[in-house]
Amino acid sequence: MTTHLILQGNALPTFLLEKLMAATGASSVEPRPPKATRLRDASRTPAFDALIPQIEAERLDWAFMPAGRRLQDFGLIAFDMDSTLITIECIDELADFAGKKAEVSAVTEAAMRGEIDYRESLRRRLALLAGLDARVLARVYGERLLLSPGARELLEAAQQAGLRTAILSGGFTYFTERLRIELGFDFATSNELEISGGKLTGQVLGDIVDASAKAHHLARLRDELGLRKEQVIAVGDGANDLLMMAEAGLSVAYHAKPATRAKASVALNFCGLDGILNLLD
Repeated sequence: MTTHLILQGNALPTFLLEKLMAATGASSVEPRPPKATRLRDASRTPAFDALIPQIEAERLDWAFMPAGRRLQDFGLIAFDMDSTLITIECIDELADFAGKKAEVSAVTEAAMRGEIDYRESLRRRLALLAGLDARVLARVYGERLLLSPGARELLEAAQQAGLRTAILSGGFTYFTERLRIELGFDFATSNELEISGGKLTGQVLGDIVDASAKAHHLARLRDELGLRKEQVIAVGDGANDLLMMAEAGLSVAYHAKPATRAKASVALNFCGLDGILNLLD
């Protein structure tokens, strides 16, 4: 299979380009603005692997991709929400209003690294939010929630290419439903916070959407749409995204934890989500 090497995120220094051409046996160089370069007919070799520290020191993302793979060859793209589609962890920001951000953030980080079972981590964090005024949800959405760089561009390109779009999140429906409506997603699945007397109870309604549930929902959508695994893109950042990402033909670890980067098809550590577009013809 012919593969190309795509480098992006910053300008590629000439000295490094020459080393990469020699290491990969690439046939030609194709600039792909903005700030992306494709080395055609490039092979991953031990000589290339030796250059990875230099590549990452230049804050460049890299990926070997099969030649001829196009965005319109896919039929579904699924995103994790917190720290993937958006820049924040919503539960951490809710905790900030409760004066407990440090405690909750520490549990969030441990869960994303895979050190704590996601269900247990969610229970612990939600318990710290019991009694919080539910009006805080609107403040987090309005004042703190930002889309990740390149999210709109990627989503618009995917929609124009005919892909169906999904948010599969262990976060909360208050946020996923608003994003689904605002951005035109086809599907959204997440946890529903229980509210009583205008306060968060520290519980969720129904079954918890954890790593297994996210993978189940992706497989269900894929099958309902009549797609093959290789026609699905999944994007995530944490350990609880790995099962979902394993159900996709192209899995993208976005500014992710090391365990997630290690198992993904591609890791984007420096560029925005629209970097996925540079991976494809």
